[in-house]
Amino acid sequence: MAVDSYRYLPRSFREGFEGFPVQETEVVQAELDRDLSQARVAVLTSAGLFLKDSQEPFDVETEIKNPTWGDPTYREIPRDVRQEHIGAEHLHLNTRDFFVDFNVALPIDRLKELETEGVIGSLADINYSFMGFQEDGTLDWKEKYGPQLVGSLKQQGVNALILAPA
Repeated sequence: MAVDSYRYLPRSFREGFEGFPVQETEVVQAELDRDLSQARVAVLTSAGLFLKDSQEPFDVETEIKNPTWGDPTYREIPRDVRQEHIGAEHLHLNTRDFFVDFNVALPIDRLKELETEGVIGSLADINYSFMGFQEDGTLDWKEKYGPQLVGSLKQQGVNALILAPA
């Protein structure tokens, strides 16, 4: 199934967005103050994953009405999540594969394996998901959701955060 990332943009915007050049940038990273085998690691995905039985899906209805807006909220995903608990909501991604194996977007099971092997110290109890495409939601991330997320990471004693872009 093809995914049209520009589907909900006004037609007059589409050409400009499609012609926007790909920007090559350096990987964003910070030095870790300890050996990875001693670090508590969390993962953050932009795939729009949520717990379908206990969390609200991401708000795509508002985005359909206002194509430059993206739901700026995030969802907490526990380390013991199982495949059958996962839902996904995102207008700019084909989410089909997430329902087969959510680890393609949020590699919790792979990180638990690295924990067992001693490659990482531990996987955080709570990991995170947000819906990428935050054009108008960016200020909300800077002022509200980003600081909330950082506070939660600090409370868990997380030393390293892996961004798993979808």
